[in-house]
Amino acid sequence: MMIVVMKSDATIKQVSAVIKKVEELGFVPHLSQGEERTTIGVVGNERRVDPQVFMVLPGVEDVLPILKPFKLASRDFKKESTVVALNGIRIGAKEIVVMAGPCAVESEEQMLTVAEAVKKAGAKILRGGAFKPRTSPYSFQGLGKAGLEILKTAREHTGLAIVTEVISPRDVDLVASYTDILQIGARNMQNFALLEAAGKTTTPVFLKRGMMSTVEELLMSAEYILSNGNGKVILCERGIRSFEKYTRNTLDISAVPVIKKLCHLPVIVDPSHATGQADLVGPVAKSAVAAGADGLMIEVHPDPEHAMSDGAQSLRPAEFAELMTELRQIAHAVGRSL
Repeated sequence: MMIVVMKSDATIKQVSAVIKKVEELGFVPHLSQGEERTTIGVVGNERRVDPQVFMVLPGVEDVLPILKPFKLASRDFKKESTVVALNGIRIGAKEIVVMAGPCAVESEEQMLTVAEAVKKAGAKILRGGAFKPRTSPYSFQGLGKAGLEILKTAREHTGLAIVTEVISPRDVDLVASYTDILQIGARNMQNFALLEAAGKTTTPVFLKRGMMSTVEELLMSAEYILSNGNGKVILCERGIRSFEKYTRNTLDISAVPVIKKLCHLPVIVDPSHATGQADLVGPVAKSAVAAGADGLMIEVHPDPEHAMSDGAQSLRPAEFAELMTELRQIAHAVGRSL
């Protein structure tokens, strides 16, 4: 892949001419319009094309190769950080965005209780799983479409945006019709059919790092979504599998600055799945904000002892509210808001 860099004063007509040339050559153009420059990604197979084909076109400043395997996710393609905007929320901007709620949707009463509590504490997005891929086939698998209906009701009552997981390509359109953000979980990070289906929607996609995946593999999975036309991708570090037994997973806190150096997409940290223990969520959440995370995903349940999924790592509403107060101080210290 290569990128065509347009001059700062390039006209819409000149940009359109480059896009037309890319298509004539059998490649797919990907337009990125930043504050400083407009670039056009030339995406396709490994077939080579002479950069001079583009250099002779009016308005073109330079043609550059992208050497990293993740092309559209790379800072080489887009220097400015991507901000994913929805319902007045800007993920990847100065304000740190918190997503909160239970692991699984259990009932309307449960979701309304949690939704009202997390909104009051400052969360902007309500999380809750209607479809739950679990390690054991005998564990609670979620309420399915009924769970989506409950999430819709919670959104209508509180105005919170919704993020929920989709686990099958055939369910993408269904889930997208109910939610504001499609979540692709750690177990599905390399479900390429699901990534491509999500990439064909216009709904923002929340992509979690696989439990045994490298940063590069995460970015390559994001590339599947981006290359199918959906540029609204949010990455999530949620801990990786290691030999350590005292936490559910091992949070790779260094992944936050590493990803932000390599990639223009926003990065969220999930301290709940990373630690698996409610008393560790706070310290890890604070470290994520200090490390530069653009947001957090935190599990909150009104009755963790009787939760159908992940009760041990869920905060009570009062605990979440206290943590949000503490996080605001960390955010202020690093020049951000929450």
